Amino acid sequence: MTWLQRLFRPAPPPLAPEEVQRLEAWRAAPAASSLQRLGEGRWVVVDVETSGLNLAKDRLIAIGAVAVNDGRIDLGDSFEIILQQKAVSGRDNILIHGIGGTAQSEGVPPEEALLRFLEYLGKSPLVAFHVTFDETMIKRALKEYLGFEFKHPWVDLAYIAPALHPSLARRYRALDDWMGYFRINNYARHSALADALATAQLFLMLAGSAVKKGAGHLAALQDMEKAQRWVSWSN
Repeated sequence: MTWLQRLFRPAPPPLAPEEVQRLEAWRAAPAASSLQRLGEGRWVVVDVETSGLNLAKDRLIAIGAVAVNDGRIDLGDSFEIILQQKAVSGRDNILIHGIGGTAQSEGVPPEEALLRFLEYLGKSPLVAFHVTFDETMIKRALKEYLGFEFKHPWVDLAYIAPALHPSLARRYRALDDWMGYFRINNYARHSALADALATAQLFLMLAGSAVKKGAGHLAALQDMEKAQRWVSWSN
């Protein structure tokens, strides 16, 4: 999709009154405190599957998420959904995430799927590995189908991990690298929910070190992430 096509992309169809009510209820909920502490409250770890890696043109196919409640992964507080696709992604893409053509074409209508995600999320802080990709794909879908700008606090473990373990920063970059270092198993790599669960385990592994370094709450983690981004860009 070119910049001209994006500029003149048709507006999303108006939401039904009940959908508007659900969206406004989510917006009205109180935001998470920037001082929410690690080991306390609810954090939501998220991962997505898409039709490809192009942030400008590929589509959001699935969202997987799991909550960390008061310092523990809560498998009973998890979320997984496939968004209905007008056009099924290519065979090579399906071989990566395993979401077949029938599952894509019979998925949940995007407006409903995204509203369910927001209702599951609430205003809990989001955690991911390489936030830029997940955030961009979710924001684009929310803008396209629900017509609003998604602004939400995120923590990016791709920067928190090397900030806490600088001696490993050059050798360990990908999620798989850190999973191997911390001996985290993933029962279904490239499944959104399985990857979210593995990322949640990494989050807990890093939380103790973050507290010891004085980064035991949301704002401190975000400051650490910003500092590490500067280090990464300058190297």
